[in-house]
Amino acid sequence: MRPTPPHPEHREHRPARRPRPRPRRTAVASVAAAVALLAPAAVASTASAAEAAPRASAAAAPDIPLSAVKAHLTDLQSIASANGGNRAHGRPGYKAAVDHIKAKLDAAGYTTTVQQFTSNGSTGYNLIADWPGGDTGDVLMAGAHLDSVSSGAGMNDNGSGSAAVLETALTVAREGHQPDRHLRFGWWGAEELGLVGSNYYVRNLTSAQRSSIGGYLNFDMIASPNPGYFVYDDDPAIEKVFKDFFAAKGVPTEIETEGDGRSDHASFKNYGIPVGGLFTGASRTKTSAQAQKWGGTAGQSFDNCYHSSCDTMANVNDTALDRNSDALAHAVWTLGADGGGGPDDPSGSYENTADVTIPDGTSEAVSAIEVAGRTGSAPAALKVGVDIKHSYRGDLVIDLLAPDGTAYRLKDSSSWDGADDVVTTYTADASGETANGTWKLRVRDVYRQDSGYINGWKLTF
Repeated sequence: MRPTPPHPEHREHRPARRPRPRPRRTAVASVAAAVALLAPAAVASTASAAEAAPRASAAAAPDIPLSAVKAHLTDLQSIASANGGNRAHGRPGYKAAVDHIKAKLDAAGYTTTVQQFTSNGSTGYNLIADWPGGDTGDVLMAGAHLDSVSSGAGMNDNGSGSAAVLETALTVAREGHQPDRHLRFGWWGAEELGLVGSNYYVRNLTSAQRSSIGGYLNFDMIASPNPGYFVYDDDPAIEKVFKDFFAAKGVPTEIETEGDGRSDHASFKNYGIPVGGLFTGASRTKTSAQAQKWGGTAGQSFDNCYHSSCDTMANVNDTALDRNSDALAHAVWTLGADGGGGPDDPSGSYENTADVTIPDGTSEAVSAIEVAGRTGSAPAALKVGVDIKHSYRGDLVIDLLAPDGTAYRLKDSSSWDGADDVVTTYTADASGETANGTWKLRVRDVYRQDSGYINGWKLTF
């Protein structure tokens, strides 16, 4: 996991309307504190874009043997020891680790790609592995950063996540697993320099390729020696899969905050891709309450060897590594069963591709989708994919209107978001709504001097 970044300068005043800034493209969504539906008559906030809840018929994941994950860790330790003691960006140990993992995936039947980028004057590498089959328009991705800091071998940070993702990918191949969704796995370079590799990967995808990724799962430091069990709270549906897994095993969890924005999931989240993941703690101190809940030592950090030379095989907690590896596989199997389509499928999609002009600061544009043939309520994670062409998206307010007229806020206006277009997927907790009926996308341009139109939008149940 990368070090804590400096606190950004606080901005207090709205900038002049012209010229307009051109910041990095990001997806903007209002996030409810409890990711819950507000009073029925009020506008409801939504979480970040998410997958619909998994189908009950999803096959159970096989157990991931701790011995197999540790064997991969031993390989990574040996590679570091043979290459100056680390797997840092630009050092020979990192490329050797990429080549080692790639060979295993190639032999298992994956389609692998090594993506090159440059950072700090050195060549870096991302390794991407696609499992043949599944809906390539609906990708479930799991990943971990493969680089260490230069001061050590990085067995917990992040050999642990890299090894668990690798063994899960190999288990998919051994089992001949063929989920509805297309499975993709990634190992990122130069994370320790500021999420460089994963940022490069997501930034260089086309809009269509980014929108096809329905979920990204991140695993960074999942075997800390004094572990906690932390679950990302970015996406409610992904979060629930992990929390339910640990709850069934009697392991309490907490929301992950120490690494928020400091690992590779942030690269995906910045483009509106739903994310989730696991973490066992870094330099923060374990409290007495946490020690009572999880065991371990209160008053000590979760990982005393964080970013140090002592982050070796001796720095790995076997119980945490075993539990988190099994949770990883459980999420891949469970969330991988979300594909499909059609009115009889819980993840069916409905789309309106007609262009609708957005009036400039005067009124609203509305596009409707008629949903029929479904039973029961809409899901708690109703996906709302939007494709809006606009000259200044910071001026746009976007709502989803349920058949009964209830409004779910997808995006507020933001004077600092001066990019154009909104091409992303949001999520609405519409579980209180009947699925069938006329759903509407409402778009308002709250300032003048702009032009745009709704290019299309889609509901996925």
